[in-house]
Amino acid sequence: MAQYFSLHPDNPQQRLIKQACAILHAGGVAAIPTDSSYALACHLDDKAAAERLRRIRQVDAKHHLTLLCSDLSELGNYAVVDNRQFRLLRAATPGPYTFILEATREVPRRLSHPSRKTIGVRVPDHAVTRALLVELGQPLLATTLILPGEVDPLNEAEEIRSRLEKQVDLVLDAGPCPREPTTVIDLSGAAPEVLRQGRGDITSLGLAQPD
Repeated sequence: MAQYFSLHPDNPQQRLIKQACAILHAGGVAAIPTDSSYALACHLDDKAAAERLRRIRQVDAKHHLTLLCSDLSELGNYAVVDNRQFRLLRAATPGPYTFILEATREVPRRLSHPSRKTIGVRVPDHAVTRALLVELGQPLLATTLILPGEVDPLNEAEEIRSRLEKQVDLVLDAGPCPREPTTVIDLSGAAPEVLRQGRGDITSLGLAQPD
């Protein structure tokens, strides 16, 4: 049975953040709010929790899971970033953008794309998610909370609890999210490529709309 915490969306209660982190440290899978939609998240180093997350979504190893980072200073441990890429990242974060980057050799194989050795990373602009990341002291592994056979992410915490209470360990209710996916930008090639236009504006970054 999933635990259910109701948090203030702008000033989350620290005692609940600490309890949430304890659940994640113990191998829990949580439904958390972000600045784009609700997401499923687990501890970065917990292989079993990551496999549970994939089973809930019914996605295979080729599906990119995303590293949610508290700020850009964490990226160097997981992704290879040059000066050009860093300028773009700095302009776009925190915000509703996911960046595909070349994974470092230290990244476990299960976290990177199996054929391309890339990894998806983002710095969310949501007070609850950022408080979790700061308290944990490391990124979370996450994926948008879209259930199998559906197109749109779940957006109401009560509905998430009723539909997933036997599959997740924790639901963090901070009110509804924008319910629009992140903009995905691939930085692993010679030039930035917009793979998906979502909530994040690309014109401010000087990028063109995807074909």
